[in-house]
Amino acid sequence: MEATKGLNVDIEDGVLADLIIDAIRDIKGENIIKIDLRKVKDAPSQYFVICDAESSVKINAITNNIHKRVYAELGLKPGHMEGGPAAKWNLIDYMSIIVHIFYPETRAFYDLEGLWSDGDFTTFDSL
Repeated sequence: MEATKGLNVDIEDGVLADLIIDAIRDIKGENIIKIDLRKVKDAPSQYFVICDAESSVKINAITNNIHKRVYAELGLKPGHMEGGPAAKWNLIDYMSIIVHIFYPETRAFYDLEGLWSDGDFTTFDSL
């Protein structure tokens, strides 16, 4: 399968978002939300998917699972990634969807939910 960087192929955002959320749930990510930013002026993407985890090991496991599943099932590679093994915030940029995986304290400090409160929020149960 030829990999594509970002979302420059004919894959609906909902399919990608659902897969990302499922990959987060696989590793027991917590407090999962999706923010629809399509009606927000100057938003950096169409959606944010945000979750948190209690350790850097779990943050990395979630990050790796998202990357692995999106590539295996949709053939997509992120356009950009930030964070790493000891990071308290990992970011995966699929262009139309940006995924943020935080320590709870880091998530509260940066308060992306407050910053982008004009978006439409959907919450998801952790498994």
